[in-house]
Amino acid sequence: MDVQRLIALRAQKDAFFADHPQSPLTEGQKAAFTGLTYYVPRANLNMTLTLHPFEKKDNIQINTTQGIPRWFMRAGEFRFTVGKQEVRLTLYRTPDYLFLPFVDANAGTETYPAGRYLEPAPLDDTLYQVDFNQAYNPYCAYNPRYDCPLTPPENRLEVAIPAGEKLPEGDWVRLAFDSTDAHP
Repeated sequence: MDVQRLIALRAQKDAFFADHPQSPLTEGQKAAFTGLTYYVPRANLNMTLTLHPFEKKDNIQINTTQGIPRWFMRAGEFRFTVGKQEVRLTLYRTPDYLFLPFVDANAGTETYPAGRYLEPAPLDDTLYQVDFNQAYNPYCAYNPRYDCPLTPPENRLEVAIPAGEKLPEGDWVRLAFDSTDAHP
C-alpha cells in the first residue's frame, strides 16, 4: 500500500474513533480523543508471503481477555525474515474471516501487550499480502468492556515489528479504565 493511502486510512480511523456511534471509545474518551499513535510506514514490512498450509488443519481454542474460549482453525504459517531473524506466524481462519494475531518484542513498551491483529489479503490460493503497517490494536486496548482473542504462544515473536499501530497514548485512554463509563 502506498504511504498516502495508508495516511488517509489512518485519518479515517481517527475520525471513526472520535465521532462514530460504533466507536470502541466511551463518550468521555471521544471528548478527550487526540488520535491514535503509529509507527512511521515501512515499505519492507509490507510483504507478499506464501502460506505454507498445515497438513492437519487443527481447530484450537484461543482464550479471550475475558476468559471466554473461541474456536479457530490453524490454516498454515507464514515464514519470513525481519532484520536477520527468521519468523513464523500461524494464520487462523473462521468461517467468516482470516486472523493473524501477533505479539512482538516491543509488546508492553511500544505495542499493546496482548498483541496486535492483521487481516492478510489473499492474492491467490497460497499468496497473501501481509502489510504490518496496517497492524492494529484490538478494541480491548481502548475499553475493558470488549472481549478480544489473546495471541497464542506460537505467534509471540522475539523480534520487533516496528510497523502499524502503537500503544495508545493520552488521557483519553485512561478514561475508560478509570470510570464506570466503559460500556461500548
